[in-house]
Amino acid sequence: MARVLRVLAWAMGLACTAIGLFHVVAGNAAIPGAGDAGPTVDSLGRFFGAIFAGYGMAWLWAARRDPVPARAVRWLAAVFLLGAVGRLLSLAAHGWPHWFQVALTVIELLLPPVLFLLADADERSLRARRPAGA
Repeated sequence: MARVLRVLAWAMGLACTAIGLFHVVAGNAAIPGAGDAGPTVDSLGRFFGAIFAGYGMAWLWAARRDPVPARAVRWLAAVFLLGAVGRLLSLAAHGWPHWFQVALTVIELLLPPVLFLLADADERSLRARRPAGA
């Protein structure tokens, strides 16, 4: 389980950093269905892209620790889940977004519980490897 946690942490870090940087560079063109959203949404999207890249870097930081810190995993997973809640609020207020956004929402709802369950796997594995009294 510790290996699965580490792989997921690296995958989250790399994916979120890449996606965030893509949004910084591409602006509205990075958002399916928002190509003509105008300069205000473009500015907002690029700003949040930088924030998302930073979020990805936080995952990379966690993935590089030995052991992967459970507290960081829980906080980062909670932020990811909060993003899904925001998407659900948008769906309730404004209706269905582009299909790709719906797919992302599903991932954002399903992955955090897995991460919560795995959060302390690396710490537990390290404790199990240490001899008693060490």
